[in-house]
Amino acid sequence: MAANPAAQLDAEFGSFPGLIAAWGDYCGDAPALYDGTTNLSWRETADRVERIAARLQADGLERGQAVAILGTTTVNYALVYLAAIRAGGCAAPLTTSASPDQLAGMAADSGAIHLFIDRAKLNELGDFKLPIENQIVLDEELDSFMAAPGTKAAPFDPAEKDPFNIIYSSGTTGIPKGIVHSHGMRWRQMTFRAALNYGQDSRTICSTPLYSNTTMAVFLPTMYSGGCASLMGKFDVQKWLERASSERCTHTMLVPVQYRRLMQYEHFDDYDLSAMRMKYCTSAPFPADLKAEVLKRMPGGLIEIYGMTEGGVACIFPVHEHPDKLHTVGKPAPGHFLKVLDEAGNEVPPGTPGELVGISPTMMLGYKNQPEKTREGYWINPEDGSVWQRMGDVGRVDEDGFVELVGRTKDVIISGGFNIFPIDLEAELLKDQRVVEAAVVGVPSDAWGETPVGFVVLKPGVGEDALEDIRSVANSRLGKTQRVSALYAIDEMPRSHIGKLLKTELRDMIAPKG
Repeated sequence: MAANPAAQLDAEFGSFPGLIAAWGDYCGDAPALYDGTTNLSWRETADRVERIAARLQADGLERGQAVAILGTTTVNYALVYLAAIRAGGCAAPLTTSASPDQLAGMAADSGAIHLFIDRAKLNELGDFKLPIENQIVLDEELDSFMAAPGTKAAPFDPAEKDPFNIIYSSGTTGIPKGIVHSHGMRWRQMTFRAALNYGQDSRTICSTPLYSNTTMAVFLPTMYSGGCASLMGKFDVQKWLERASSERCTHTMLVPVQYRRLMQYEHFDDYDLSAMRMKYCTSAPFPADLKAEVLKRMPGGLIEIYGMTEGGVACIFPVHEHPDKLHTVGKPAPGHFLKVLDEAGNEVPPGTPGELVGISPTMMLGYKNQPEKTREGYWINPEDGSVWQRMGDVGRVDEDGFVELVGRTKDVIISGGFNIFPIDLEAELLKDQRVVEAAVVGVPSDAWGETPVGFVVLKPGVGEDALEDIRSVANSRLGKTQRVSALYAIDEMPRSHIGKLLKTELRDMIAPKG
């Protein structure tokens, strides 16, 4: 019998493609990939990954070259992702919510000679052609694209700095930046997570897209550990509950808005989620009240991950172990280091808010084709010349070492010369029982430079005539320089595909037209 590949996870560096092949030999008929229609064993998964990789190599894929993927999350999507890496290239999943022009920019930037695209996306693009000539329809042509059954790809032994994947940022304007992760970064990141909480008996339900690094945080450690990834093309509360319950799923990754929708679903408590061992959350602020409700109503542990796709510091917060720290994102992971800086680049005392910068073994290689943008994101430590990643957040560290986020650096409102952190104003608005969600942005002001403006989602039955009272009550608890100058009711907060609040869209709602 083949040796258990789990022993390889202890190595300082190893081959992810080799690990996939080893799990195929060791696990055989155990489930590896499922999407509600297609169900593949580990033996079948490893075989198909080899055959797709062999064809990519035969087509001239070069070492480190991207393979572009565009479509809904399916088993075929996952196979191509894994095969691109096995062939010696790297996976370049493109964001389905991007505009055609953005998709064209990403496709060109990636340098891919293959584009795997599903029929629905191809139809949606219509006459718009993406600049990759070799296009394979994922849900119709993958079987015929593969090399013959039993074909093995030529050996590929990755080096630590070989590219593993390119994740395109979720920017709302311009062409998203391509964040390049290396084999070394992914090995250190994912073997740590796999060894920590996963095993061959893990069944992870993935309901965020495979083009998002959010999903990679649970999909990859599941694959590294020989478990099964149960893939959902689109999140739906009832379907998620049905699958998590019937499949006896043990792990999941959900963004805060998904947890909120689950908690609000009237039949949530009718489903048996007792197999759930560990739940994860990342990508957007996770309110303390929501964490508390999830802990109370959903079985298993809860881990919040704070970090950037680019790397820097990652904070791992086992929420179930620290119910008194729900307002924080936990502490830096082992081997990760954090500094809090003032505007002059000096470290500030504990409890003082400042810009967060981080350094760790899981830093990106850089933005593809954009060395200047890469350098702009770094902070160079004047003491030793080490390169730290600017996290884009303002935060503070308490006396116990827990990190509390105050806001995004770009969202800090400067009003009358004072720094205002939107999170403080949002917290006051959320204390009102009539408010479900709240967001505050800065808008231009002739008198103050900028002034805070709030947006709220009201509870059913609460009318807009309550807005002025809600604003007045919140302002009575805020400092004179913090007060919300106007408050608007909206039906739903604008969010990205992974639940990030789009404050640019909020500003646009009240921007002068013309």
